[in-house]
Amino acid sequence: MKKFWLIPVMAFMTYTAAGSAMAQAQSPDALVKQTVTEVMAAAKSDPNIQKGDLNSITRLVEQKIMPHADFAKTTQLATGAAWRKATPEQQKQLTEQFKTLLLRTYAGAIAQIRDQQVNYKPFRGQPSDTDAVVYTDVINNGQPIELDYRLYKTASGEWKLYDLNVLGAWLIQTYRNQFAEKVNQSGVDGLIQFLTQRNQQLAGGK
Repeated sequence: MKKFWLIPVMAFMTYTAAGSAMAQAQSPDALVKQTVTEVMAAAKSDPNIQKGDLNSITRLVEQKIMPHADFAKTTQLATGAAWRKATPEQQKQLTEQFKTLLLRTYAGAIAQIRDQQVNYKPFRGQPSDTDAVVYTDVINNGQPIELDYRLYKTASGEWKLYDLNVLGAWLIQTYRNQFAEKVNQSGVDGLIQFLTQRNQQLAGGK
């Protein structure tokens, strides 16, 4: 099961946009197709990324993903009702720790990008849509893996990624169940502490 969860977050980490003007001009499916292709190519050509160097992977994420993937929205939806009870500082900490968790947990998936192929299914969105899903299959070791991207359109017209689905399981929903359990046990601060400790463990190679 762990092997499959490398695929969606690899995709999450490899989503980007070439610039705000392009993001506004392109449809969601064209944007996903172009940018996933570009970033996968960059990962394949960087020997440090292929070795799993966290600094190189972090630079790739910061340069390509951060401006156009809405981690705050992803964290808000994953945290659920507890997000509204959190202070602005707690919300900030949750977002930063969740972002770090995704990066540290799945850095290895980015390092494994080699010859995976992506099949893009027909996109049925409309110009008036403000939320869209781009459906794809990733061919990994000859096996097709269902992988879908959910994006929303901001007030400025830019599309941003905030959720994805693999094999019928959406990333936000999966983490929402885990986060709710932690919040019920020890509140928002307990969730922050859990994420912080997990990131420290991953940083130490555990």
